[in-house]
Amino acid sequence: MSRVVAFGEIMGRLAAPGFRRFQQAMPGALDVTFAGAEASIAASIAYLGGDASFVTALPAHAIADACVADLRSLNVDTRHILRTAQGRLGLYFLEAGANQRPGNVIYDREGSAVAITPAGAYDWPGIFAGAEWFVISGITPAISRNAAEVARTALREATQRGVKVACDMNYRSKLWQWEPPLPPRELATRTMRELMPLVDLFIGGREDAEAMLGLSGTCASEDLALEIGKQFTRIQRVALTLREGVSATHNNFGGLLYDQASDQFSYAPEPGRLYPITNIVDRLGAGDAFTAGLIHALTTPELAAPQTAIRFAAAAGCLAHSIEGDFNYSTREEIEALMNGAATGRVKR
Repeated sequence: MSRVVAFGEIMGRLAAPGFRRFQQAMPGALDVTFAGAEASIAASIAYLGGDASFVTALPAHAIADACVADLRSLNVDTRHILRTAQGRLGLYFLEAGANQRPGNVIYDREGSAVAITPAGAYDWPGIFAGAEWFVISGITPAISRNAAEVARTALREATQRGVKVACDMNYRSKLWQWEPPLPPRELATRTMRELMPLVDLFIGGREDAEAMLGLSGTCASEDLALEIGKQFTRIQRVALTLREGVSATHNNFGGLLYDQASDQFSYAPEPGRLYPITNIVDRLGAGDAFTAGLIHALTTPELAAPQTAIRFAAAAGCLAHSIEGDFNYSTREEIEALMNGAATGRVKR
Protein backbone atom coordinates (compact mmCIF):
# COMPACT_ATOMS: atom_id res chain seq x y z
CA MET A 1 0.00 0.00 0.00
CA SER A 2 1.38 3.42 -0.99
CA ARG A 3 2.13 5.74 1.92
CA VAL A 4 0.92 9.34 1.58
CA VAL A 5 2.25 12.13 3.82
CA ALA A 6 0.35 15.42 4.18
CA PHE A 7 1.71 18.52 5.92
CA GLY A 8 -0.20 21.63 6.98
CA GLU A 9 -2.31 23.24 9.67
CA ILE A 10 -5.28 21.67 11.39
CA MET A 11 -7.66 24.04 13.16
CA GLY A 12 -10.77 24.17 15.21
CA ARG A 13 -13.76 24.93 12.99
CA LEU A 14 -16.54 26.86 14.73
CA ALA A 15 -19.66 26.98 12.58
CA ALA A 16 -22.93 28.80 13.13
CA PRO A 17 -25.67 26.13 13.24
CA GLY A 18 -27.58 25.59 10.03
CA PHE A 19 -27.71 28.71 7.91
CA ARG A 20 -27.70 31.22 10.74
CA ARG A 21 -25.69 34.40 10.51
CA PHE A 22 -23.02 35.01 13.13
CA GLN A 23 -25.16 37.66 14.78
CA GLN A 24 -28.05 35.21 15.04
CA ALA A 25 -25.92 32.40 16.46
CA MET A 26 -24.01 34.34 19.12
CA PRO A 27 -24.38 34.52 22.01
CA GLY A 28 -25.08 30.80 21.81
CA ALA A 29 -23.57 27.49 20.79
CA LEU A 30 -21.37 26.93 17.75
CA ASP A 31 -20.72 23.54 16.14
CA VAL A 32 -17.07 22.59 16.71
CA THR A 33 -15.13 20.19 14.50
CA PHE A 34 -11.54 20.04 13.26
CA ALA A 35 -10.50 21.12 9.78
CA GLY A 36 -7.63 22.00 7.49
CA ALA A 37 -6.89 21.21 3.84
CA GLU A 38 -4.08 18.71 4.26
CA ALA A 39 -5.68 17.14 7.34
CA SER A 40 -8.89 16.68 5.35
CA ILE A 41 -6.96 15.01 2.54
CA ALA A 42 -5.20 12.65 4.93
CA ALA A 43 -8.48 11.85 6.72
CA SER A 44 -10.27 11.09 3.45
CA ILE A 45 -7.48 8.83 2.18
CA ALA A 46 -7.39 6.94 5.49
CA TYR A 47 -11.18 6.61 5.49
CA LEU A 48 -10.94 5.04 2.04
CA GLY A 49 -8.53 2.47 3.43
CA GLY A 50 -5.29 4.14 2.33
CA ASP A 51 -2.09 4.67 4.31
CA ALA A 52 -2.06 8.37 5.23
CA SER A 53 0.15 10.29 7.64
CA PHE A 54 -0.51 13.85 8.77
CA VAL A 55 2.27 16.16 9.97
CA THR A 56 1.78 19.44 11.79
CA ALA A 57 2.61 21.26 15.02
CA LEU A 58 0.05 21.58 17.81
CA PRO A 59 0.14 23.02 21.32
CA ALA A 60 0.39 20.62 24.24
CA HIS A 61 -3.10 20.92 25.72
CA ALA A 62 -6.35 18.98 25.97
CA ILE A 63 -8.09 20.51 22.94
CA ALA A 64 -5.18 19.59 20.68
CA ASP A 65 -5.29 16.12 22.27
CA ALA A 66 -8.89 15.84 21.07
CA CYS A 67 -7.80 16.96 17.61
CA VAL A 68 -5.15 14.24 17.39
CA ALA A 69 -7.61 11.66 18.73
CA ASP A 70 -10.10 12.64 16.01
CA LEU A 71 -7.49 11.97 13.32
CA ARG A 72 -6.48 8.68 14.93
CA SER A 73 -10.11 7.56 14.99
CA LEU A 74 -9.99 7.69 11.18
CA ASN A 75 -6.74 5.67 11.08
CA VAL A 76 -4.56 8.64 10.17
CA ASP A 77 -0.94 8.15 11.25
CA THR A 78 -0.19 10.97 13.72
CA ARG A 79 3.28 9.85 14.92
CA HIS A 80 5.02 12.87 13.46
CA ILE A 81 2.74 15.58 14.84
CA LEU A 82 4.88 17.86 17.00
CA ARG A 83 3.52 19.00 20.36
CA THR A 84 4.95 22.41 21.24
CA ALA A 85 5.21 24.70 24.23
CA GLN A 86 4.84 27.75 21.98
CA GLY A 87 1.99 28.66 19.67
CA ARG A 88 -1.73 28.08 19.72
CA LEU A 89 -4.42 26.09 17.96
CA GLY A 90 -5.63 28.02 14.94
CA LEU A 91 -9.35 28.62 14.50
CA TYR A 92 -11.77 29.57 11.80
CA PHE A 93 -15.39 30.62 12.04
CA LEU A 94 -17.91 29.64 9.38
CA GLU A 95 -21.20 31.19 8.38
CA ALA A 96 -22.77 28.98 5.70
CA GLY A 97 -24.25 30.70 2.67
CA ALA A 98 -27.64 29.96 1.18
CA ASN A 99 -29.21 30.75 -2.18
CA GLN A 100 -27.80 34.08 -3.35
CA ARG A 101 -26.07 34.88 -0.01
CA PRO A 102 -22.46 33.69 -0.03
CA GLY A 103 -20.80 31.91 2.88
CA ASN A 104 -18.27 33.71 5.05
CA VAL A 105 -15.09 32.53 6.77
CA ILE A 106 -13.25 34.46 9.49
CA TYR A 107 -9.73 33.21 10.25
CA ASP A 108 -8.04 33.38 13.65
CA ARG A 109 -4.72 31.68 12.91
CA GLU A 110 -1.95 34.17 13.68
CA GLY A 111 0.65 32.74 16.03
CA SER A 112 -0.51 29.15 15.67
CA ALA A 113 1.97 26.41 16.49
CA VAL A 114 2.50 25.43 12.86
CA ALA A 115 2.90 29.09 11.86
CA ILE A 116 5.87 29.61 14.17
CA THR A 117 7.57 26.19 14.44
CA PRO A 118 10.80 26.18 12.37
CA ALA A 119 11.64 23.61 9.71
CA GLY A 120 14.48 22.20 11.79
CA ALA A 121 12.06 20.96 14.45
CA TYR A 122 10.59 18.31 12.12
CA ASP A 123 12.13 14.86 11.62
CA TRP A 124 12.08 14.90 7.82
CA PRO A 125 13.96 11.58 7.37
CA GLY A 126 11.46 9.83 9.63
CA ILE A 127 8.49 11.64 8.10
CA PHE A 128 9.33 10.59 4.55
CA ALA A 129 10.60 7.08 5.29
CA GLY A 130 8.69 4.71 3.02
CA ALA A 131 6.50 7.48 1.54
CA GLU A 132 5.47 7.56 -2.12
CA TRP A 133 3.56 10.86 -2.12
CA PHE A 134 3.82 14.15 -0.25
CA VAL A 135 0.76 16.43 -0.25
CA ILE A 136 0.72 20.12 0.55
CA SER A 137 -1.65 22.94 -0.31
CA GLY A 138 -1.30 26.57 -1.24
CA ILE A 139 -2.80 27.42 2.14
CA THR A 140 0.22 26.34 4.20
CA PRO A 141 2.73 28.89 2.83
CA ALA A 142 0.04 31.58 3.15
CA ILE A 143 -0.09 31.27 6.95
CA SER A 144 3.20 33.01 7.75
CA ARG A 145 6.68 33.68 6.42
CA ASN A 146 7.97 30.85 8.58
CA ALA A 147 5.32 28.41 7.29
CA ALA A 148 6.32 29.31 3.73
CA GLU A 149 9.93 28.46 4.54
CA VAL A 150 8.89 25.19 6.17
CA ALA A 151 6.92 24.36 3.01
CA ARG A 152 10.02 24.98 0.87
CA THR A 153 12.10 22.75 3.14
CA ALA A 154 9.46 20.01 3.11
CA LEU A 155 9.29 19.97 -0.69
CA ARG A 156 13.09 19.83 -0.97
CA GLU A 157 13.30 17.04 1.61
CA ALA A 158 10.61 15.06 -0.21
CA THR A 159 12.08 15.39 -3.71
CA GLN A 160 15.59 14.59 -2.51
CA ARG A 161 14.22 11.26 -1.24
CA GLY A 162 12.34 10.45 -4.45
CA VAL A 163 8.92 11.20 -2.96
CA LYS A 164 6.44 12.59 -5.49
CA VAL A 165 4.83 15.93 -4.62
CA ALA A 166 1.16 16.81 -5.06
CA CYS A 167 0.17 20.44 -4.56
CA ASP A 168 -3.46 21.45 -4.10
CA MET A 169 -3.38 25.07 -5.23
CA ASN A 170 -5.89 26.63 -2.81
CA TYR A 171 -5.86 30.44 -2.82
CA ARG A 172 -6.99 32.23 0.34
CA SER A 173 -6.68 35.98 -0.12
CA LYS A 174 -7.40 36.63 3.58
CA LEU A 175 -4.25 34.73 4.60
CA TRP A 176 -1.52 36.12 2.33
CA GLN A 177 -0.74 39.05 4.61
CA TRP A 178 2.76 38.36 5.91
CA GLU A 179 4.69 40.79 3.69
CA PRO A 180 2.89 44.14 3.71
CA PRO A 181 2.37 46.23 1.71
CA LEU A 182 2.65 43.58 -1.02
CA PRO A 183 -0.89 42.66 -2.18
CA PRO A 184 -2.01 39.11 -1.29
CA ARG A 185 -2.20 37.92 -4.89
CA GLU A 186 1.29 39.14 -5.73
CA LEU A 187 2.73 37.52 -2.61
CA ALA A 188 0.93 34.28 -3.41
CA THR A 189 2.11 34.27 -7.02
CA ARG A 190 5.74 34.95 -6.11
CA THR A 191 5.80 32.32 -3.37
CA MET A 192 4.02 29.55 -5.22
CA ARG A 193 5.98 29.99 -8.44
CA GLU A 194 9.11 29.33 -6.36
CA LEU A 195 7.64 26.04 -5.14
CA MET A 196 6.10 24.76 -8.37
CA PRO A 197 9.35 23.47 -9.95
CA LEU A 198 9.31 20.73 -7.26
CA VAL A 199 5.71 19.61 -7.94
CA ASP A 200 4.77 16.43 -9.82
CA LEU A 201 0.96 16.64 -9.61
CA PHE A 202 -0.88 19.96 -9.78
CA ILE A 203 -4.44 20.09 -8.44
CA GLY A 204 -6.69 23.11 -8.19
CA GLY A 205 -9.70 25.06 -9.24
CA ARG A 206 -9.45 27.36 -12.23
CA GLU A 207 -9.59 30.56 -10.17
CA ASP A 208 -7.00 29.24 -7.71
CA ALA A 209 -4.60 28.38 -10.52
CA GLU A 210 -4.99 31.77 -12.16
CA ALA A 211 -4.60 33.69 -8.90
CA MET A 212 -1.68 31.73 -7.49
CA LEU A 213 0.37 31.48 -10.66
CA GLY A 214 -0.47 34.80 -12.28
CA LEU A 215 -1.96 33.17 -15.37
CA SER A 216 -4.53 34.59 -17.75
CA GLY A 217 -8.19 34.27 -16.89
CA THR A 218 -9.43 34.17 -20.48
CA CYS A 219 -8.42 30.72 -21.73
CA ALA A 220 -10.32 27.43 -21.62
CA SER A 221 -9.63 24.95 -18.81
CA GLU A 222 -7.76 22.68 -21.22
CA ASP A 223 -5.52 25.56 -22.31
CA LEU A 224 -4.88 26.45 -18.66
CA ALA A 225 -3.80 22.87 -17.91
CA LEU A 226 -1.50 22.89 -20.93
CA GLU A 227 0.03 26.20 -19.88
CA ILE A 228 0.71 24.93 -16.35
CA GLY A 229 2.46 21.89 -17.77
CA LYS A 230 4.44 24.03 -20.20
CA GLN A 231 5.68 26.43 -17.52
CA PHE A 232 6.54 23.78 -14.93
CA THR A 233 8.09 20.85 -16.75
CA ARG A 234 8.42 18.54 -13.73
CA ILE A 235 4.63 18.29 -13.53
CA GLN A 236 3.39 14.95 -14.84
CA ARG A 237 -0.34 15.56 -14.45
CA VAL A 238 -2.64 18.55 -14.01
CA ALA A 239 -6.03 18.06 -12.38
CA LEU A 240 -8.61 20.84 -12.32
CA THR A 241 -11.92 20.89 -10.51
CA LEU A 242 -14.71 22.19 -12.73
CA ARG A 243 -17.35 24.12 -10.84
CA GLU A 244 -20.32 26.15 -12.03
CA GLY A 245 -21.84 28.21 -9.25
CA VAL A 246 -25.57 28.77 -9.69
CA SER A 247 -26.01 29.85 -6.08
CA ALA A 248 -24.46 29.15 -2.67
CA THR A 249 -26.56 25.99 -2.39
CA HIS A 250 -26.58 24.93 -6.06
CA ASN A 251 -23.37 24.09 -7.90
CA ASN A 252 -22.45 21.84 -10.81
CA PHE A 253 -19.23 19.93 -10.18
CA GLY A 254 -16.73 17.78 -12.06
CA GLY A 255 -13.10 17.59 -13.05
CA LEU A 256 -10.50 17.09 -15.74
CA LEU A 257 -7.11 15.42 -15.71
CA TYR A 258 -4.33 16.19 -18.18
CA ASP A 259 -1.58 13.60 -18.56
CA GLN A 260 1.64 15.11 -19.91
CA ALA A 261 3.21 11.86 -21.13
CA SER A 262 0.27 10.85 -23.30
CA ASP A 263 -0.90 14.42 -24.01
CA GLN A 264 -4.44 13.27 -23.21
CA PHE A 265 -7.36 14.81 -21.31
CA SER A 266 -9.83 12.82 -19.22
CA TYR A 267 -13.10 14.27 -17.92
CA ALA A 268 -15.52 13.49 -15.11
CA PRO A 269 -18.24 12.56 -14.77
CA GLU A 270 -17.95 12.60 -18.58
CA PRO A 271 -17.06 15.12 -21.32
CA GLY A 272 -19.46 18.06 -21.37
CA ARG A 273 -21.34 17.03 -18.21
CA LEU A 274 -21.02 17.92 -14.52
CA TYR A 275 -22.71 16.56 -11.41
CA PRO A 276 -25.70 18.80 -10.52
CA ILE A 277 -25.62 19.49 -6.76
CA THR A 278 -28.85 21.35 -6.03
CA ASN A 279 -28.92 21.14 -2.23
CA ILE A 280 -25.42 21.66 -0.84
CA VAL A 281 -25.11 20.61 2.79
CA ASP A 282 -21.52 21.84 3.23
CA ARG A 283 -19.23 23.02 0.46
CA LEU A 284 -16.06 23.31 2.53
CA GLY A 285 -13.73 20.38 2.10
CA ALA A 286 -15.11 19.29 -1.28
CA GLY A 287 -11.89 20.23 -3.07
CA ASP A 288 -9.90 18.32 -0.45
CA ALA A 289 -12.12 15.29 -1.05
CA PHE A 290 -11.43 15.61 -4.79
CA THR A 291 -7.68 15.70 -4.13
CA ALA A 292 -7.84 12.76 -1.73
CA GLY A 293 -9.93 10.77 -4.19
CA LEU A 294 -7.48 11.45 -7.01
CA ILE A 295 -4.39 10.50 -5.02
CA HIS A 296 -6.06 7.41 -3.60
CA ALA A 297 -7.08 6.35 -7.10
CA LEU A 298 -3.63 6.95 -8.56
CA THR A 299 -2.10 4.78 -5.82
CA THR A 300 -4.67 1.97 -6.21
CA PRO A 301 -3.86 -0.22 -9.24
CA GLU A 302 -7.44 -0.95 -10.30
CA LEU A 303 -8.34 2.77 -10.11
CA ALA A 304 -5.13 4.27 -11.48
CA ALA A 305 -6.03 4.64 -15.18
CA PRO A 306 -6.45 8.39 -15.84
CA GLN A 307 -10.13 8.24 -16.82
CA THR A 308 -10.99 6.07 -13.82
CA ALA A 309 -8.91 8.19 -11.43
CA ILE A 310 -10.55 11.49 -12.39
CA ARG A 311 -14.02 9.95 -12.26
CA PHE A 312 -13.27 8.63 -8.77
CA ALA A 313 -11.96 12.07 -7.69
CA ALA A 314 -14.98 13.94 -9.04
CA ALA A 315 -17.43 11.52 -7.46
CA ALA A 316 -15.64 11.87 -4.10
CA GLY A 317 -15.79 15.66 -4.36
CA CYS A 318 -19.45 15.55 -5.32
CA LEU A 319 -20.41 13.40 -2.33
CA ALA A 320 -18.45 15.63 0.06
CA HIS A 321 -21.01 18.38 -0.61
CA SER A 322 -23.56 16.20 1.20
CA ILE A 323 -21.61 15.85 4.47
CA GLU A 324 -21.30 18.38 7.30
CA GLY A 325 -17.75 19.30 8.25
CA ASP A 326 -14.54 19.41 6.27
CA PHE A 327 -13.79 15.67 6.37
CA ASN A 328 -15.33 13.44 3.71
CA TYR A 329 -16.97 10.40 5.30
CA SER A 330 -17.73 8.74 1.97
CA THR A 331 -16.73 5.12 1.42
CA ARG A 332 -15.11 3.68 -1.66
CA GLU A 333 -18.31 1.71 -2.28
CA GLU A 334 -20.40 4.91 -2.26
CA ILE A 335 -17.97 6.73 -4.54
CA GLU A 336 -17.84 3.89 -7.04
CA ALA A 337 -21.64 3.60 -6.99
CA LEU A 338 -21.92 7.26 -8.00
CA MET A 339 -19.26 6.74 -10.68
CA ASN A 340 -21.40 3.94 -12.07
CA GLY A 341 -24.58 6.02 -12.24
CA ALA A 342 -26.24 5.59 -8.82
CA ALA A 343 -27.06 9.28 -8.46
CA THR A 344 -30.67 9.29 -7.22
CA GLY A 345 -29.89 9.20 -3.51
CA ARG A 346 -32.49 6.52 -2.83
CA VAL A 347 -32.60 5.12 0.69
CA LYS A 348 -30.74 1.83 1.13
CA ARG A 349 -33.05 -0.71 2.79
